[in-house]
Amino acid sequence: MPKRTLEEGDEGKRVYNTDGTEVGRIVGVTDDGRGYVEPDPTLAETIKAKLGWGEVTADAHPLDEGSIEEITDDEVHLRGNL
Repeated sequence: MPKRTLEEGDEGKRVYNTDGTEVGRIVGVTDDGRGYVEPDPTLAETIKAKLGWGEVTADAHPLDEGSIEEITDDEVHLRGNL
């Protein structure tokens, strides 16, 4: 069964729509598994997210478990489009 719940360790992963288009990176994950996707993160924001220091900005889009098709070691694939 594919992993569909985000965890802190998923911060920094690339996020893809169902058509394979990259839409951003996970910049934050709350304790209840809600993730936030930054649509166009800077290099510094990407590094901070990978280190667990990411900040959720006003531009970040929330994701919940129902939006996620699969989480791999490097990527998050959505069920639809962001």
